[in-house]
Amino acid sequence: METVIAMLITVSGASIWAESAGSGPAIAFLHAGVADSRMWDAEFQAFQATHRVIRLDLRGFGKTQLVAEKFSFHGDVIAVMDSLHIDRATLVGCSFGSNVALDVALAYPERVERLVLISPSIGDGGESPDIRAFVEREEAALGRGDLDGATEENLRFWVDGPTRAPGVVDQDARSLVGVMQRLAFENPTPDGVKLDRLVPPARARLGEIKMPTLIVAGALDVPHVLGVARRLKEGIAGSRLEVIAPGSDRGDGPHPDAGRAEAVAGLARGIPENQVAASAVRGARVVSFGG
Repeated sequence: METVIAMLITVSGASIWAESAGSGPAIAFLHAGVADSRMWDAEFQAFQATHRVIRLDLRGFGKTQLVAEKFSFHGDVIAVMDSLHIDRATLVGCSFGSNVALDVALAYPERVERLVLISPSIGDGGESPDIRAFVEREEAALGRGDLDGATEENLRFWVDGPTRAPGVVDQDARSLVGVMQRLAFENPTPDGVKLDRLVPPARARLGEIKMPTLIVAGALDVPHVLGVARRLKEGIAGSRLEVIAPGSDRGDGPHPDAGRAEAVAGLARGIPENQVAASAVRGARVVSFGG
């Protein structure tokens, strides 16, 4: 077992929680919007023997609090890499985390070795009627002060997905997402928080992405997410899209379990870090998020 170093990294006025372990080629795991760094527990442990692995709680998630200042998620990722003396890394991002990974790749292309984008998001969820309806239900619950209800709305929409009952998905994974999402709701948002967004946004600049890119989605995922995955495949030259089919030996939609994920080591054909792709699909067993 490699030594794991947990730390709070000061970035402007914020304290970003991060963990690092291992040595070798660097992999940075970026969590989904209904999760935090805990969604990568299995991957963080598995890759320590062969890679330098890092994971962090982005602002407003897990152990990282929002503070009253202007910031960018992609800038925070680079600041964490700087603090850990990591020049380049493969970025593995799930959903919201994939959007952050894209922003890092566009703003700091020299720092990104390759991309693995799972159940990807490009910040255009408002175009989907299904997602708009979900957001209305979530906001109604939050307006009533019903954090449990808002959390359950997220579990039903993002974890169960549009075609499955709550009892079908992995219950440990569902429970963990519930804990992580509720904590995100509980984390305070002080006055003065301002997100510095990439302009133009990543969805308008896909042709600028030149590093090897693997896109992974589940066949049972929210339809909008599948559409985003296809748009990324079309927009990023040389990228590869793998859709995990239900009932296959590679997983069950966006949530393949750890055992089945061992069968997807070949997903990264043409990308040197084969294991990273297998890790991405295994990590996606926890959650997909396409907002």
